[in-house]
Amino acid sequence: MTQTLEPQTSSPTTGRDEPTERTPTERVDRWLADFESALRARDIAAVTSMFATDCYWRDLVAFTWNLKTVEGREQLADMLTARLDDTAPESFTATETPTEDDGVVTAFLEFETATGRGEGMLRLRQAADGDGNDRDEAWTLLTTLQELKGHEERRGASRVLGAVHGSEPDARSWAERREAEEAELGRSSQPYVLVVGGGQGGIALGARLRQLGVPSIVVDSHDRPGDQWRGRYKTLCLHDPVWYDHLPYLPFPDNWPVFAPKDKIGDWLEFYTRVMEVPYWSKTTCTSASYDEQAGRWTVEVDRDGEHLTLTPTQLVLATGMSGKPNVPSFPGQEVFAGEQHHSSQHPGPDGFAGKRVVVVGANNSAHDICKALVENGIDTTMIQRSSTHIVKSDSLMEIGLGALYSEQAVASGMTTKKADLTFASLPYRIMHEFQIPLYDQIRERDKDFYGRLEAAGFDLDFGDDDSGLFMKYLRRGSGYYIDVGACELVADGTIKLAHGQVDHLTENSVVLADGTELPADVVVYATGYGSMNGWAADLIGQDVADRVGKVWGLGSDTTKDPGPWEGEQRNMWKPTQQPGLWFHGGNLHQSRHYSLYLALQLKARFEGIDTPVYGLQEVHHLS
Repeated sequence: MTQTLEPQTSSPTTGRDEPTERTPTERVDRWLADFESALRARDIAAVTSMFATDCYWRDLVAFTWNLKTVEGREQLADMLTARLDDTAPESFTATETPTEDDGVVTAFLEFETATGRGEGMLRLRQAADGDGNDRDEAWTLLTTLQELKGHEERRGASRVLGAVHGSEPDARSWAERREAEEAELGRSSQPYVLVVGGGQGGIALGARLRQLGVPSIVVDSHDRPGDQWRGRYKTLCLHDPVWYDHLPYLPFPDNWPVFAPKDKIGDWLEFYTRVMEVPYWSKTTCTSASYDEQAGRWTVEVDRDGEHLTLTPTQLVLATGMSGKPNVPSFPGQEVFAGEQHHSSQHPGPDGFAGKRVVVVGANNSAHDICKALVENGIDTTMIQRSSTHIVKSDSLMEIGLGALYSEQAVASGMTTKKADLTFASLPYRIMHEFQIPLYDQIRERDKDFYGRLEAAGFDLDFGDDDSGLFMKYLRRGSGYYIDVGACELVADGTIKLAHGQVDHLTENSVVLADGTELPADVVVYATGYGSMNGWAADLIGQDVADRVGKVWGLGSDTTKDPGPWEGEQRNMWKPTQQPGLWFHGGNLHQSRHYSLYLALQLKARFEGIDTPVYGLQEVHHLS
C-alpha cells in the first residue's frame, strides 16, 4: 500500500546542472561499475562514499542471512566489514531501462554472490562533490536472495520431465510414489522443517520448501486446508484486492473476484495444497515442543486425528498467523452474563441471533464487518469504540494507495507481481511514512464528505500517529483500522448504534461502560484483536522460550502500540530469532507470498549445510 515515486518534498538536485546530461541508463551503469569495482577491491571506504549520508541498504538474506536494513554510512560500513569477504558480490546489472522521476533514478538490478543469485532495486540522486560538481549517490538499495547456486528450483527450462522415457529402476507410478512418501514422512523419515499452522502462510511456505526439496510437513488442527477461512463469519471477504494477494507459483486466474469471498479463498487454498503437493497434515495438533541444544533439533509431540506421533525436526516454524492468537479481554461480571460471549474469530455470522441485542466490543475491521452483517439481517447491534480508528474507503485505497503496483492498470502497464513486490520492499521502513502521508492527504481531501458524516455521528477518527494512514498502522501494530466496504455508512446513519468508552463490567443482561452507560445485551462479541505471535511459542514450548524470542511484529517506531527502540524490520518475522531453530511466518497474503521465499531459502541453506553467519541478529527489547 504505497506509491513508487519519491515523497513530495523538494528535489535534491534543484539549482544544479546535470554534469553531462547522461541518460538514466548511463548513470546507473556507471554507478554499478564503480560500485562493483570498489566491492571487488574490498575498499569499504570507497563503497560507502558512493552512498548518500542519509542512505538505506535493505538486505533480504543475500548479504546478511537476515532481514536487515542498515542506515547511514557508518552502519553500511559495519555490515560490509562483517560480510563482504564471505558474500563476494559481483555481476551487478540493470535488468531493464532505468527511469527518472523528481531527480531520482530508479533501476531494477540483478547480481550474484558466492552462494546465490539475487535481484534488487537501486535509487540514485545527485549531490555536489568536493569540487562543486554533481555526482550520483545511492539513496536506497535493496538486495534480495532469489536462489542458491547448485540448489535452484526445477522450473522453466529445468523443470522435471514427469514421464518415464526408457528404462527406470523405480517402476512405480507418480501416485504410488506420492502415497509411499506420505506414508513414510513423520514415521520412518523425519521432516527437516515442521511448519505449525496451515493457513495461507504455512501453505505458501510449504510450497516453497517442496519446490526446493526440503523435507517438511505443514500441520494444522482443522479438518481441511482452507477451513481457517471457511469457519469465519459467512459474509467475510478479503479487503485487499486480488492483484495484491497471489500465492507463489500459481496466481489467481484473471476472472477471480477483486475481493474474494472467504469460502472461495478456502477452496483455493485446498486446491493449491493438493496441486503444489504440499505435505499437509490436517486434524493435527501439536501438544508440546522442546529443543535439544546439543543435538540441535526439536522434539514435537503431535496428535494426528487420534494417532500420537513424535516428530524431530531441525527447524520449527510457527506459521500460526499474525492475527492468530485471540486477545480475549477479562471484564468483571463475565461469569454472570446470561447470554452468549465469543471472540470475533469464533463469530458464526448473523444466523441464530434474530431478535437478540448484540454488543460488539471494538471498532476495527472485524467489528465493522460483523456489525454490518448483523444489522443487514435486522439485528439490534451496538458497536463500542474504545479508541480512535483509522478508516479508508476501499476504492480510495485501491486507486490512490495500491494502483501503481497492484491493479489491473498496473498489470496493463507491464507491472508484474514480482516487480511490484521488489518495488514495495525497496522502501525502507524508516522513511516509508513520508511516502504514505501525501497519499492519505489526497484520500482525506477526496473523501472529506464521507469523513464528515462519520464524525457527525460521533465516530472517533484518526490517520495514524503521524497521519501516515493504514499501512503504517498495519506494520507498526497490526490493528487500529478498517478498510470500508460499506459499514461506515451504516454507522453514519445510525443503523449501527455507536457507544464510546471502556467496558467497566458486565451484568446478567448488559454491558456497562466506565461512564455508567448501560447497554442491554443478549450477545457480546469481543472484536478485540490478537496478541503477539510469541504467545503461541509460550503455549507450545514454554514462557522461557517466548521471552527469549521477545515480541513479534512491529518496527520499534515508538508510536502507539509499537514501542521503541527503532528496529528497522518486522520483529522476529521471516528471519532468525534468539531461539535457535525457531522461526515465525505470517501476515497477509502478500507477505505470505513474498517473504516465504526468503524464509524458505534460509531453511534450504541450512538443510544443505551452507554456512549462514547471521549479521545483526535481532535483540530483544520487549517480551510481548
